[in-house]
Amino acid sequence: MRVDEFSFGHITIDGVRYDHDVVIDHGKILRRKKKPSKKFRDDFGHTPLSAKEEIPWDCRRLVVGTGAYGNLPVMDDVKQEAVRRAIDLVIVPTAEAIRLVGKAAKDTNAVLHVTC
Repeated sequence: MRVDEFSFGHITIDGVRYDHDVVIDHGKILRRKKKPSKKFRDDFGHTPLSAKEEIPWDCRRLVVGTGAYGNLPVMDDVKQEAVRRAIDLVIVPTAEAIRLVGKAAKDTNAVLHVTC
């Protein structure tokens, strides 16, 4: 998997452009389904990443890209679940997350936010 391009609002992975947040689960690219987290939007001013979403937990390391400006809120329940599962949770702006995922071993999954 290679990220060809990332800029505010889109990401191109292996030649395919995505105009939405993506989840990388063992190399498979999926659309982030943030509907379960929308109920927390008013609390954060933005739809956060919550443990209610389908997060690809089957890994040793989970990289969360928090957007072009690093503004995606990551709820405490995600952090607590990572600790409970003994997963190394890395929360960084998406550009840095892309670098980490690109260098990562097979046991790294990711949630990448492409705006804010």
